[in-house]
Amino acid sequence: MKISDSTAISMPMRNLLSILAAVGVGVWAYFGVIERLNKLETVTQLAEKDLTQAEERLGGDIEKNNEFRIKWPRGELGSPPADAEQFMLIEHIAGQLEKIQNRMEDMMNNGVNIKRLQEDVKDLRGDVEKLKDGQREMKHSNGD
Repeated sequence: MKISDSTAISMPMRNLLSILAAVGVGVWAYFGVIERLNKLETVTQLAEKDLTQAEERLGGDIEKNNEFRIKWPRGELGSPPADAEQFMLIEHIAGQLEKIQNRMEDMMNNGVNIKRLQEDVKDLRGDVEKLKDGQREMKHSNGD
């Protein structure tokens, strides 16, 4: 069989239309797949760009957060007014506690002194009773 530009092909029209329809569907499907791939690549590129921008923004925030987390407890970043007020109150209460402790110590010494005095008073009562008894005996022995 010799093929040239003048070679004639006889084919039923139905087959020709089927071939054209198959080629049309193939081209349509090919371009649909290409379009879908382009959409996915675009979405991926946008997501990567957003992620990069977010990392850049958050990178500074993370560094600031770490700096705050480390320096705040040390007092290197200052302290809020509420902390200053609390420190003043704690100082005041500590002074009051010290005064109370001194008073308690004084009271403890007084307690010891009071116990000693009570014992002395008991001894003195006993001595007074002995003297009274001695006086009574002398009165009875002189008067009898």
